[in-house]
Amino acid sequence: MREIETVMYQEKPPAGTDPEALFFVQVDPEKCQGCGECDNHCATGAIQPKDASGIRHVVSPAACVNCGQCLEHCPYGAIYETVSYVDEIIAKLKDPETVVVSMPAPAVRYGLGECFGLPTGTYVGGKMHAALKKLGFNYIWDNEYTADVTIMEEGTELIQRISKPDKQKPLPQFTSCCPGWVKFAEHFYPDLLPHMSTCKSPIGMLGPLAKTYGAKSTKTPPAKMYTVSIMPCVAKKFEGLRTEMAASGFRDIDATITTRELAYMIKQAGIDFKSLPDTAPDPVLGMSTGAATIFATSGGVMEAALRLAYEVLSKQKLSSPDIKVVRTHEGIKTADVKVPNFGTVKVAVASGLANAAKLCEEVRAGKSPYHFIEIMTCPGGCVNGGGQPLDPSVRQASLFRRTIASINKRYNMRTAG
Repeated sequence: MREIETVMYQEKPPAGTDPEALFFVQVDPEKCQGCGECDNHCATGAIQPKDASGIRHVVSPAACVNCGQCLEHCPYGAIYETVSYVDEIIAKLKDPETVVVSMPAPAVRYGLGECFGLPTGTYVGGKMHAALKKLGFNYIWDNEYTADVTIMEEGTELIQRISKPDKQKPLPQFTSCCPGWVKFAEHFYPDLLPHMSTCKSPIGMLGPLAKTYGAKSTKTPPAKMYTVSIMPCVAKKFEGLRTEMAASGFRDIDATITTRELAYMIKQAGIDFKSLPDTAPDPVLGMSTGAATIFATSGGVMEAALRLAYEVLSKQKLSSPDIKVVRTHEGIKTADVKVPNFGTVKVAVASGLANAAKLCEEVRAGKSPYHFIEIMTCPGGCVNGGGQPLDPSVRQASLFRRTIASINKRYNMRTAG
């Protein structure tokens, strides 16, 4: 197995930069061989040949949803990220006046181990938290906390839409966790935005919670708090820069790095990752449930939200929290979930934007039978995001499924306990 690639990028955009005007991935013309493999993984046609040579480039920031799937699958390593906060984060970690907070996503802990020679899908959450402490993060809070909050909010909204029909909030309800999907909808299906859940993504919730509830609980002035989102996803860098992400009166998310960049920082610091003891995240914003764990896979958001909807609508406790019928790795999966004392909740899960477009066309035509639709930009979900480790020799479809199996196994262990 070849060494995991790590590519360093340019500095972060200046404050106030409109993320819609930024390229978050681009093609190096010196490395591009014009093979067109990137075309097979771009759902919007954002990558096009420059000329007859076949050398590709990203033609427009508007067309690109920043998913990074082209980067993940380029066989020549010709596609790279163009935005990085790594240098600034390192400087903040050294600044005694700055309180630096880490906010890692569920999927990061299933990808990070690859960068240190561990098998694909190995759960390394405890070691990840320990590494963040060694890097100098003051608080290790966790995006799994707000994955649970998302379920309460999004599940409640679904119940309201089902129970009280409203033209302003029509059915079906779309999930709103994935920034690549949200940008895709904004540019290609703006007429369907009323169907989008009004809930922020988990990291969109954790940023302002950190600078309000978290700051108050730790007696930290919000102006001195620097929040770092750690994601399996390039598009989360776009999301963190959105102008509306300032609900606390400060920037909710000060910096975003990918799994690859976190691995780079750990290696640069000389930390022996594999020998680290397992460490728990810090209190206040570090707790989570099994529902948060399965957010990393396609169908996980749907399953977790359905649990809440089921129990509220039926007024009965689920005999088992597993609703496996909505779990998927690829394509479109549909299901009829029978809810006692209510009826049937019709749901669909789409993995990848090409499949999302099919469901969007149904909704646009008024032919969608569903109450709830989950969409993830990356095939299989966030575990296969564009910010995860790069190594074509190990990131094959069978190993994607193994990673998802690893997540489900850990979730089952947690719910059993």
